[in-house]
Amino acid sequence: MTALYVKIDDEQGTDRWMGRPPRLTDSELICLAVAQALLGFTSEARWLRYAHAHLASMFPYLPQQSGYNKRLRAALPMVKKAIRTLAADTDFWFDNHWIVDSTPVECGRSRSTANRSEMAGWAGYGYCASHSRFFWGLRLYLVCTPTGMPILWALANPKLDEREVLQAMLDVEEDLIASRPGLLLIADKGFASNEFENDLAMRGIELLRPSFKREKKHKGEPLLKPVRQLIKSVNDTLKGQLDLEQHGGRTFEGVDVRVAQRVLAMAAAIWRNHKTGAPAMRSLVAFDH
Repeated sequence: MTALYVKIDDEQGTDRWMGRPPRLTDSELICLAVAQALLGFTSEARWLRYAHAHLASMFPYLPQQSGYNKRLRAALPMVKKAIRTLAADTDFWFDNHWIVDSTPVECGRSRSTANRSEMAGWAGYGYCASHSRFFWGLRLYLVCTPTGMPILWALANPKLDEREVLQAMLDVEEDLIASRPGLLLIADKGFASNEFENDLAMRGIELLRPSFKREKKHKGEPLLKPVRQLIKSVNDTLKGQLDLEQHGGRTFEGVDVRVAQRVLAMAAAIWRNHKTGAPAMRSLVAFDH
């Protein structure tokens, strides 16, 4: 946690505040949020009680639950920047093989929740093929390296076409794509489309996906199945170990920052394991205490 604080503080810099500066700095706030995700606290109130009892030496001042929530939502741009900072500080940042997939982020189940929620109009109904059920919420689109290091991510309405969402993500990161000649993007059949593949080719990206029965086998397809399983295991890390589905967000900003918090926690774990030479890059064993 100390190494993470130093890295973030050096990269983020210190903003000038009008009036009295906050007693908990932005860098400390981000580290506190990462620790919460890694230690499995889905309740902010329970997390702050634990931090008061066990982490007072690391964080001399801790806000109340409402203050922590407001500060964390306002810190979303810094959380996103921290994800990019940690990714760029590893060798994985230069990997020219990317994997893309989407996973449901459920935000409610009852019809009344869908009608009265502040996310109505942003969230929507979608279908989860893995669990063979419909859900109400969002989809998390994640582009990562084979080790699981997040490169790009976005939240979108599940009714939107996956290819359109990915194209929008690539449009935002044109400079990043341009600096990756020979980029190979590995995806599933949901991203199949001649128009989409031509668009990727114009960006200098080659798409590798499973072929349909009516198509000829693509080059390198026999090796595709174990590689595709990597993104599934990344999603399992986010959901099974970092409690992505128990985010507790009820507003646009609340869901956004809680998802970003968990993506940052995974990036921080991979960054730490890379720096310490751990055998498994995405392992969270070191934090299971």
